[in-house]
Amino acid sequence: MRTIATSTYIDTAIQICVIFTGWIYDHLLPHAAQVKVAHPLMLRAIAAAKKKNDRIDAGKIADCLRCDFLPECHMAPIEIRDRRRTLRYRQLLVRQMVQMKNRISGLLMETGVEYNKRRLHKVGYFGELLSTNEEVKESIRPLLKLSRETIVRLQKTEYALVSSLQRDPLLAERIRRLRTVPGVGPITALTWALEMGDVSRFRSIKQAISYCGLCGDEKSSADKVMRTPLSKQRNKHIQRVLVEAAKLAPREDHKLALVYQTEKQKGNANRATLAVARKIVAYLLAVDRRGRNFVPAEECNHTAA
Repeated sequence: MRTIATSTYIDTAIQICVIFTGWIYDHLLPHAAQVKVAHPLMLRAIAAAKKKNDRIDAGKIADCLRCDFLPECHMAPIEIRDRRRTLRYRQLLVRQMVQMKNRISGLLMETGVEYNKRRLHKVGYFGELLSTNEEVKESIRPLLKLSRETIVRLQKTEYALVSSLQRDPLLAERIRRLRTVPGVGPITALTWALEMGDVSRFRSIKQAISYCGLCGDEKSSADKVMRTPLSKQRNKHIQRVLVEAAKLAPREDHKLALVYQTEKQKGNANRATLAVARKIVAYLLAVDRRGRNFVPAEECNHTAA
């Protein structure tokens, strides 16, 4: 724990400390009138001080809290954080599956075995490859079988985790509504629900887009304005999922396809993908705020007429 400072009004401020902040926050919550978690990037002046120790840091944080200048970091409810931990663990399983698949391909290439790249990880083709292809050496057969068994085990675990989250009473109805948005599948809906939490904290679509890391930084001085690439101050988990969804969404919805084509004509396919991702954020935010299924604009106009 880096710093805990308590004011005379029994309000408590904590400077965020990576993975330990959650349980410290939960432990202090019943014992304080209010607990606030300070954003570390906004407290760089404390870290850059010439003289720095826990007592001085606590005093400065207490002063910020007393003057209402403390840059607060959002803390999701413990129910959301517990389920979010499960979803992020699922991403670890996916990475391990990819590593095992790459290892199988690498073993076959190292020994000069010809194989069909698109069918390699299909159950039927993989078994046929081991039983009928004489080029597969005996030295790598146990490794191939072990890798395949690991992939199957990881797939079953990943499916069980996603299924349990989809059936969760706390998330089920919200996930069902979010999946009515074009290009949004179960993983995108789950990631949005658990990473964004309560969307009422975003006062505008621009704030939600910024949190998702779909825009760049702006550095302005006088009449000079400089735009940087995508900001690193973002939620990387929701950013990755939205970008992946934006690559497939134009195939399913003609409006998103029009957004993609319009931006791509300007000469940059990556910017076109980001434009689609920003549009998906607008759709998801609207569905969450209204608490209703997504309805295309033309259908709304037709119903109104």
